[in-house]
Order: sequence, then C-alpha cells, then structure tokens
Amino acid sequence: MVNEVRGSTGSGDGKPNGFEGSSDAPQPLTPSEDRQWATIAHFGAILGCIPSAIIYYVYRFRGPFTAQESKEALNFTLPLTVLAIVANLLAILPGIGWVFAVLSVIIWIFLTISGIKAGINANKSRPYRYGFNLRLFK
Repeated sequence: MVNEVRGSTGSGDGKPNGFEGSSDAPQPLTPSEDRQWATIAHFGAILGCIPSAIIYYVYRFRGPFTAQESKEALNFTLPLTVLAIVANLLAILPGIGWVFAVLSVIIWIFLTISGIKAGINANKSRPYRYGFNLRLFK
C-alpha cells in the first residue's frame, strides 16, 4: 500500500485548509484590553507572582500599558512571594515556627491589599508605582 502525501491544501482535494493567509503574529491589544490585562496583573498579587509573570511574558509586546504594569506587578510580587514561600517552609520548625506562619500571613495580606490598590488605579488607566519595589525586571 502506498501512503499519499498531502500538501498544504489540507484534505488533498485542492481546497485551502482555512489557515492560508492568516497571520501568526499576535495582534496589538485594544486600549480596553490593554487596561484589562494590566488590571488583572495587579489583582493577581493575591496568588503571588505567577499571574503577573504570565501576563508579562504573554502580553508585553502587545500592549504598552500591560507591559509597564505587569512588569511593575512582577517586580513587586516576586520578592515577596519568595519571602512568603521561605516563611512557609520555616513555619514547620518546632517552637518558633508560629512566628514564620504569622509572617507568611502578613506578607499575603500585604500583597493582596497592595495588588487591589494597584489594580484599581490600573483600571482607571493610571500607572501605579508600589512604594517599595525592587526593579528586578527593567
């Protein structure tokens, strides 16, 4: 039996497969989408640095406001997320573990409140600068 090799026309019947002429390049975000993703990047602080990192790496070339605000959120949440993880690991220590557990909760509350404040500003198309922020990503 001979295997038939089919070209880019898809089914072999000469008709296009629907992908010809479509662009693989990502399209720029509309102003409302740009504002939406920037807002979500800040609100994601409740989950740590992962949401802002994903939004930054996926949308940084598609919307200038999203790039700026997700980078700001990532720079803020990354060190605090690492600190919270370390505090959680140290919370298992007998005797003083409770101190680290309380510290972890305080960090999470601080991340949440700061992310909500920043997200509200981003939703109003106002850039937000965190008071304490390491500029790890420039």
